[in-house]
Amino acid sequence: MTITQLEYIISIAKCGNFTLAAEECFVTQPTLSMQVQKLEEELGGQIFNRNTKPIQPTSLGEKIIPQAKKILEESLKIKDISDQVKGYVGGDFKLGIIPTVSPTLLPIFLNTFLKKYPNVSLKIEETTTKNFMEQILAGKLDAGIGATPLSNDKLIESALYYEPFVAYVPDHHHLSEEKQLDVADLESSKVLILEDGHCFRDQALSLCDIKSHSKNFEIKSGSFETMINLADEGLGMTLLPYLHSILLSKDKQSNIRYFQEPSPAREISLIHHKSFIKFPIINALFKTIESVIRGVIKFENVKIIPPK
Repeated sequence: MTITQLEYIISIAKCGNFTLAAEECFVTQPTLSMQVQKLEEELGGQIFNRNTKPIQPTSLGEKIIPQAKKILEESLKIKDISDQVKGYVGGDFKLGIIPTVSPTLLPIFLNTFLKKYPNVSLKIEETTTKNFMEQILAGKLDAGIGATPLSNDKLIESALYYEPFVAYVPDHHHLSEEKQLDVADLESSKVLILEDGHCFRDQALSLCDIKSHSKNFEIKSGSFETMINLADEGLGMTLLPYLHSILLSKDKQSNIRYFQEPSPAREISLIHHKSFIKFPIINALFKTIESVIRGVIKFENVKIIPPK
């Protein structure tokens, strides 16, 4: 039994086809078939039923394939351990990031990181907090960047920065003459918020006490740009993360209002599994983001609004 044979059966189970599995593994179909047959002979039974389309695991295969995945995952950690001891920063790294962070954070640090660590193959997936937590726990993602705390004892959260909430108050709004806002001001205003599924929405609802003032939340949207445009049309005001606000055009930045200190803010962290091995890459990511963000966000007195 070899690691290569386990890779082959995992690929067949995923593709449901020997030809596609061979292409995925960069070998010829006869080579793949021969190795699978050798493994089946060693185990004394068939792993796949070749008569079904797509090919399905046999009862033996259904028990073997999950174990093969665990063995393969553990075998990959051996090189990670070696890299960690040597201080080598390189290899594949799968990172999840929430949609309300990726458009502003990635342009700030990604180019710097890739130039400094050219041996890292970074694969980034934009996804919700719930999804990336599930994928980290399942071993499908190496880490995630999102709002914390998440209160999961299997995950480690390393705070990268604290990003204040700011208000976008259009001209002729009853709060437009205010230089700073109090959180209580939101109770008398119609606030446009993101649609369900975004942790920023949940934090905004916590900030504005939605249970007592549900009439203020009638319009929902999937993007900050849409909410800003709706606000400009006289449909209310909206809340934005600070990094998004500094990317607005100069005329729209004049509509930004900060909150009185302590400023309501969200904690953005780098999150990974407690049993994670690829610490050289994690440390490189953390140090790169922390160093570049320090010159962009300079708020000190903040109050963290946790995600629900």
